[in-house]
Amino acid sequence: MSLPAIKPVPVPVLLIEDEPAVMAYVQAALERSGYPVVCCESGVDALRLLETGDFLGVVSDMRTPGGVDGAQVHAWIAQHRPDLASKIVFITGDIANEETVATLRQTGAPCVEKPFRVQQFIDVVSRIMGRAR
Repeated sequence: MSLPAIKPVPVPVLLIEDEPAVMAYVQAALERSGYPVVCCESGVDALRLLETGDFLGVVSDMRTPGGVDGAQVHAWIAQHRPDLASKIVFITGDIANEETVATLRQTGAPCVEKPFRVQQFIDVVSRIMGRAR
């Protein structure tokens, strides 16, 4: 008698977004494309999850409440989770902001400007994190 094959549990994408409507939109886009998602509303919560969690990659708003923004999350990941440093996608509605521009230049991370089309966003995610399994 053979045992049923055990499917590996897919590793989720960590989504950091403080606007509920945007979080729901991005989460739905990712899940419809086959990516499981773990959501959090602040950079502080994200760092807590990143300390112990296993993630395929991170999608982060540039500006998040709680004193830890997207740039600081990226810096923490680069130092503590270098395996994820190249798997970050920023989303922002503030592409002209000098801090945002400096962060993108410094990190080299791709940024998808809000509002965006789902396909445009998923194309960037799949290029950075690989196709959903």
